[in-house]
Amino acid sequence: MRPTEDAKRRYLDSLGLAGSDPEFSEIIYNFALGEVPSESRLDGKTRCLAVLAALMGCRSAELFAEAARTALSGDVTPSELKELVYQSTAYLGLGTALPFLRVVNEVLAELGVALPLPPQGRTERAERAEAGNAAQVEIFGEHMRGYQNSGPEETRHINRWFAANCFGDYYTRGALDLRQRELITFCLLAAQGGCEPQLVSHAAGNMRLGNDRLTLIDAVSQCLPYMGYPRSLNALRCVDEAAK
Repeated sequence: MRPTEDAKRRYLDSLGLAGSDPEFSEIIYNFALGEVPSESRLDGKTRCLAVLAALMGCRSAELFAEAARTALSGDVTPSELKELVYQSTAYLGLGTALPFLRVVNEVLAELGVALPLPPQGRTERAERAEAGNAAQVEIFGEHMRGYQNSGPEETRHINRWFAANCFGDYYTRGALDLRQRELITFCLLAAQGGCEPQLVSHAAGNMRLGNDRLTLIDAVSQCLPYMGYPRSLNALRCVDEAAK
C-alpha cells in the first residue's frame, strides 16, 4: 500500500532535500517507499525490523528515526524496537549503537511511552554462557556445543564472550524470538559490509530457523535502497553460498 501524503511529506522532510533537490527526493521516495515495498512478500513487522536493522548497519540515524516512528505506529512494539537496538551492540559495537538508542528514547518520549520499558532479561548472569551456547547450538547446529570453552588458550576468552555476551546477554532476552533476532543480525551484517564470512554463517543460521532462501532474498531486496547495490549483491551471494 502506498504511503499517505502526510507520510510522504514527513519522509521528504526527514531527507531535508525537498526544497533543494526535489527531483532527487521524488526518485528516492518513489523507489524506497513505492516500488521496493510493492515487491515485498514479508509481513509488516518482519519488513520493518529488516529495514531498521539495515539503517543501523549503514549508520543512518536520521532515516532510522523516521522509520522507527512509522514502525511504532503499526507493526513494531516499543520493546521490539529496543531489543533490535540492544542486540545490534554485539555486531556494530557500542560506539555505533549508542546514538541509535538515544534516537529510540527520543522517539518513544515523543509518543508518550514511559521509560524504562518492562524488563526483558530471561537469564541469570552466572548462566549466560551456557544459555548463550544453547542458542548458538539451536541456530547453527550441534558443532557449536561447548563453543565457549573451545579455541586456542590465548583467544579462548573471545569465544567465551561470544557465547556469554553476544548470545547469552542478547539472544536469550524477550520481545523477539530467535528467528527474528537472526534476521536482524543478517540485515545488520549485510548493511555494515565487510562481514561476508559472518554473513554466510548467519544466512545458514537463518535457514535453520525457518527464514528460507527466498525470505533472505526478500529481506535484502527491502534493504537495498538503504545499503546500495554492491552490499546487496554481496549479501545475495552469501545467501546462495549458505544455501549450498
